[in-house]
Amino acid sequence: MKAHIYSSLVISLLFIKCTQNMTQQEETTQEYEFTNHLINSTSPYLLQHAHNPVDWYPWGPEALNKAQEENKPILLSIGYSSCHWCHVMAHESFENKEIARLMNERFINIKLDREERPDLDNIYMDAVQAMGLRGGWPLNVFLTPDQKPFYGGTYFPPDQWKKLIVSVSDAYVHKYDQLYESASQFAANIDQSEAEKYGLTEGGVTLTLSDFDSTYTSLKDKFDPKWGGMNRSPKFPMPALWNFLLTYSHISGQSKAEEHCLFTLDKIAAGGIYDHVGGGFSRYSVDGEWHVPHFEKMLYDNGQLLSLYANAYKLTGKSEYKQVLIGTAQWLEREMLDSNGGFYSALDADSEGEEGKFYVWTFDEVKEMAGDDFSIIAEYYNVTKEGNWEEGKNVLRKLEEDKVLAAELNLDLTNLRQTVDRFNQKALKARSGRIRPGLDNKLIAGWNGLALSGLCQSYQATGDNIFAKLATGNAAFIRNHLVTKDGLVRIYGLDTRGYLEDYAAVIQAFITYYETFFDETYLNLAQTMTNQVISEFYDHKENLFYYTSNQAESLIARKKEIFDNVIPASNSIMAENLQKLGLMYDDESYKKMSFTMVYQLNKLIRQEPEYLSNWASISLLRLKPTAEVLLVGEQAQEQALQIHKAYLPNKILMASTNGSTLPLFEYKTAMNNETTIYVCFDKVCKRPVNNIDTAMAEIHDRK
Repeated sequence: MKAHIYSSLVISLLFIKCTQNMTQQEETTQEYEFTNHLINSTSPYLLQHAHNPVDWYPWGPEALNKAQEENKPILLSIGYSSCHWCHVMAHESFENKEIARLMNERFINIKLDREERPDLDNIYMDAVQAMGLRGGWPLNVFLTPDQKPFYGGTYFPPDQWKKLIVSVSDAYVHKYDQLYESASQFAANIDQSEAEKYGLTEGGVTLTLSDFDSTYTSLKDKFDPKWGGMNRSPKFPMPALWNFLLTYSHISGQSKAEEHCLFTLDKIAAGGIYDHVGGGFSRYSVDGEWHVPHFEKMLYDNGQLLSLYANAYKLTGKSEYKQVLIGTAQWLEREMLDSNGGFYSALDADSEGEEGKFYVWTFDEVKEMAGDDFSIIAEYYNVTKEGNWEEGKNVLRKLEEDKVLAAELNLDLTNLRQTVDRFNQKALKARSGRIRPGLDNKLIAGWNGLALSGLCQSYQATGDNIFAKLATGNAAFIRNHLVTKDGLVRIYGLDTRGYLEDYAAVIQAFITYYETFFDETYLNLAQTMTNQVISEFYDHKENLFYYTSNQAESLIARKKEIFDNVIPASNSIMAENLQKLGLMYDDESYKKMSFTMVYQLNKLIRQEPEYLSNWASISLLRLKPTAEVLLVGEQAQEQALQIHKAYLPNKILMASTNGSTLPLFEYKTAMNNETTIYVCFDKVCKRPVNNIDTAMAEIHDRK
């Protein structure tokens, strides 16, 4: 803490001192007047900066060695291609010749795509937060030549940025010893073991249902009763949190948890965060009503939301949820699908230099497209002449359920939906003529894994072939292009090793793919990759997985991802994978490893359920035995999909039509020449049956 205060004080004093001598900002550089070391990058984000007057380098030996040789501090600037404020700072500061001159004279400047190198992003985000500073993107961190952080922040307006880089540089020259001491302490802080930092070395605790009742109560106090979600803004969807509520309701019988989850899903689907015209979800809403999105669309959000809405549809059969699922899949197919079956990473929030321009509508535009249906459409989507967002701009959203609005307008519900569908088709065609937001065409392993899981669960829930088609193509893409003899690569076309989040999400997806299509090739691949993860990532001392392989580049810290965020922690996903594979392969070592991971996290789950919601779901399911459901016979796969239509979070489902070498199928055969269903708990099987309804009753009877 003393190091942080001293470092910040030194820089702040020099920051103030230099304000008297700064020249005015010059005009923005013309396109291609400059070319820097990013020009040969594959990252769309780095290429966006390849013609800045800043002499940017990619992360690598050339830049790091240059910093050492010239004894210059490093300015590490981290972002991603669809980041709105990254674009703003680039335009205001990194395209400014005077600011670029100062940066080039005083720093070795490195640009980093956080999606290519999440390991570095995690380290330096932790460092900035350890300094007591706000984290986010763009993330700008000042490092010593040996990569130790001593100051940082996120977006800075150009005048502040100009002053800051001068003050930081002067502090580095004139107060080097103090800053280096500060940097060394920050480096030691971020290198501290997560297990030690959060008390996991003290052992675990056993949780009971009453513990989860208390957990739910602590979450309930933060709910927004009017708009759903948590009572705050901005609002992020946080799928893992709402999946926990569904799991809790299923295990405990607490209907209020389920009600708030479904209420939240209704509000998200009705809000502007969901693209009613083209399908798919934006990253978050800037307000508390799910109305105005931050318009970027990320693959990882949409994959998880497919899984969440699929679970909700299994539970309720609500047609609006199926509509959201199909709309999102159509968006993936139309705008995010690569020719080889992979999905791109993201769509930008901006087009023509303006956030959301591609997605918003004026009153007159809607009136022209809707024609005679305008009064209905304006009411349906809350379209006003003044604009329901900024002046003259409307973000389409629904303030009433279809059946309620149909009654108010004296319309048949079917006719109302047909009217809206006609308008949406016209609006989508009109929008296709606009200048599109930028596309980040990276094909990232982990994010494709999340999408594959969502597509599989959507197919389980609906049986619609659009999900089967996209899922089979995507699974083949991952298997053929991202799984290599050396392991998983993170990004198609690059040799970057997969991180734990990639392995965890792909293993989870292959398990889910097997449970959907019963192709044992993918289950065996999941087992093979799990063994590699144990070999390269597992810390036998702390019983958790590192984020990076022991074969990866050595950095100033080797981190473990513990907390569930917009994507669940890779360790929590691995705990779930190990439990499932342990059951499917009858492997006690997997099950024991999973149990130990969850057991030592239980204390934190009880304290911070909002940030350990995926862990909480896994821990909660351990209160009751998992149903091991196996089907054998000619109709095994068809009947298995019938079972999948029900919301049953605490099961594994396996099917074989022509025999299987998997250990659980030993001695299980089709009886009376009919497809036979075996329901087992803890290796004890109930009487085999030939009827799905009887099998479902056995699944629910866990005695």
